[in-house]
Amino acid sequence: MKFEPGNFLATPGSLNELERAGVAPQTLLLRHVRGDWGDLDEDDKCANELALTQGERLLSAYKLSTGERVWIITEWDRSATTILLPSEY
Repeated sequence: MKFEPGNFLATPGSLNELERAGVAPQTLLLRHVRGDWGDLDEDDKCANELALTQGERLLSAYKLSTGERVWIITEWDRSATTILLPSEY
């Protein structure tokens, strides 16, 4: 793991979409904490790498087979990591 994720949370909408896509939340959480930021552009990936050393918020984005995207956000203080839909932000 590249960082301590804190408490894991997920919105009902994200859990519904993950179930529809047949993806276990743990699969994406593992990718996130290992530094696989998913479907972000290079600038956002670089921002995450910098955030690891500067104590900033971390964001990953993953496109599901349903076409829906889910975000995973770890708070700047690493107290919590949340899976959510972009529309729920």
